[in-house]
Amino acid sequence: MDILARIQAASITAPCLAPQHHHKHLQQLCFPMSTGHHFSCFYMHQNHFPVAMPGHPCRIPSGSIRCQSGAVEAPEMQDVKFSKSMLSFDMGKDRLSKVPASQIRNFSIIAHIDHGKSTLADKLLQVTGTVSDREMKEQFLDNMDLERERGITIKLQAARMRYVAKDGEPYCLNLIDTPGHVDFSYEVSRSLAACEGALLVVDASQGVEAQTLANVYLALENNLEIIPVLNKIDLPGADPERVRNEIEEIVGLDCSEAIFCSAKEEGIGIQEILESIVAKVPPPKDTSMNPLRALIFDSYYDPYRGVIVYFRVVDGSIKIHDKIQFMASGKEYEVDELGVLSPGQMQVNELFAGEVGYLAASIRSVADARVGDTITSSANKAGMALSGYQEAVPMVFCGLFPVDADQFGELREALEKLQLNDAALKYEPESSSAMGFGFRCGFLGLLHMEIVQERLEREYGLNLITTAPSVVYRVQCADNTVVECSNPCELPEPGKRVWIEEPFVNIEMITPKEYIGTLMELAQERRGEFKEMKYITESRASVIYILPLAEMVGDFFDQLKSRSKGYASMEYSLSGYRKSDLVRLDILINGEPMDPLAAIVHKDKAFAVGRALTQKLKELIPRQMFKIPIQAAIGTRVIASESISAMRKDVLAKCYGGDISRKKKLLKKQAEGKKRMKSVGRVEVPQDAFMAVLRLEKEVV
Repeated sequence: MDILARIQAASITAPCLAPQHHHKHLQQLCFPMSTGHHFSCFYMHQNHFPVAMPGHPCRIPSGSIRCQSGAVEAPEMQDVKFSKSMLSFDMGKDRLSKVPASQIRNFSIIAHIDHGKSTLADKLLQVTGTVSDREMKEQFLDNMDLERERGITIKLQAARMRYVAKDGEPYCLNLIDTPGHVDFSYEVSRSLAACEGALLVVDASQGVEAQTLANVYLALENNLEIIPVLNKIDLPGADPERVRNEIEEIVGLDCSEAIFCSAKEEGIGIQEILESIVAKVPPPKDTSMNPLRALIFDSYYDPYRGVIVYFRVVDGSIKIHDKIQFMASGKEYEVDELGVLSPGQMQVNELFAGEVGYLAASIRSVADARVGDTITSSANKAGMALSGYQEAVPMVFCGLFPVDADQFGELREALEKLQLNDAALKYEPESSSAMGFGFRCGFLGLLHMEIVQERLEREYGLNLITTAPSVVYRVQCADNTVVECSNPCELPEPGKRVWIEEPFVNIEMITPKEYIGTLMELAQERRGEFKEMKYITESRASVIYILPLAEMVGDFFDQLKSRSKGYASMEYSLSGYRKSDLVRLDILINGEPMDPLAAIVHKDKAFAVGRALTQKLKELIPRQMFKIPIQAAIGTRVIASESISAMRKDVLAKCYGGDISRKKKLLKKQAEGKKRMKSVGRVEVPQDAFMAVLRLEKEVV
């Protein structure tokens, strides 16, 4: 017999001594703690969920309990108090027990970066006993090292919690976490579509930020019940009343019942948050009798079990060994494993409408089970898929090349493995005369690009060079065809194209009023078109511009933070394509074009960019035995030029006198040799020079 069976065999029935439960008969389980001979107890209801009653003394009759460590005598009528760590006893089993749809609450937490979303999620897991004190660590739901270092959520998670409310009823709370960056706004929208409510977490010292607004609008589009929560009220600079007024003025939410909390300081307000979720978030509709429809809100690749799909059952039910179909991809599979996330994976036999869980079905590619797709039963198919599904479309492109050419095969394998986990990552082979073989990769945004590059270097031990990021341009050719081009080298010749369109974005910057001027200047420098400015409060304003995406993928965000001393925040969304006066800028070294350094730039900025690149290359390329011209050209027209003078051997050193014709003959012979050397010689641009120029190009382009 295991320890639990021994405990249950030794248990006795007695009336509950807790004051609020005098009228109920409960089962009392007594067992020794792991250290010493102290006792703790739980009162178990008839339906086997624990009633959390810390601090109530209970009387244990004399007797003994057989344990693996032997018999331990219970002292006569010993007073025992509940231990805080014992509140999670057997909670894993209880979280799996079925509850009616009316007692399920599906909610999400939305917040700007660094407003305490992950810390609040940690505290909710801890208070509900989902994670024990021993297992708890900061940012519990953030599994990647990168997430912990940067303090952001990249890969969303879900957690099923069991909470006994003040009304004495057990509730199943499903927390669906969301990524916190604008690059992953589609994933956020699908997570919110799987919920009925959301906690809007706002830092009580910083107030409403750009990402706060964007996420609130997404939540309102999905008709969610929004509960305002003011976090970090324990900070010295916190002003919750001001922030509460801000939310009412900007967002238009009624904040009269906003919850003041501090997720770090002893969990102030956490109990109120849980009660508010139970009271205000509507339960899912009980549609278990309808044909199966489940919304996929995330998926990842497991090397042993294939793709693991996270989903919310909207209609019907799903059980193990069911044959299912993904409606967007049309692929069919048999469910091998089914379970809930709490927050680890715990297997169950069946999930019903309103519940959140995961499944494994030997799926080989994440592309077969994309975020936003609908799962239905192969035998009893749903008539219509759930709305909102979109294919992931890369917005930013760059070239990835290994520093060591021998690592090309390893880079290809690493990208294949990463793509198994990340359906938004696109790549195709690319070759360069300067940097050899590599890949042209497409990403959702700049953060996505940085994450992929860092994961390739960390997890696969690769040393990479990245070219300057570019966007997708649309080119109208003379033969009435439209070509999409992300690589400057693929841009048609000037004679073959009619016009070029580039993507524009609506960008909203929220800033203290003293930085309005400097941020407007930044937007104007980047070809921005002023749209609107409004004061959110007396001290803060929202400035909206229409900006070319190409101008934003460089160092725009860094400049925004630098010019506002870190106080401004931004949010952007794609507004469409517009015609622009764009040209391809080529860099030629000794007459040879350097493809990795080519860029598509606006005609008005071409001279400044060309001048900056040629000057930087002159500093970095080592001198040769012949003169090296460095040119920036648009087509055949050179717009900026520098030259590196040749290293010169003194051929006249041996001439101690004599006729001048002898010296002229030697100099002429040297010039002819240098001319021949220049025609056949190749300039090797060192890798560090390339990397330095690419860094500069990212700034100036």
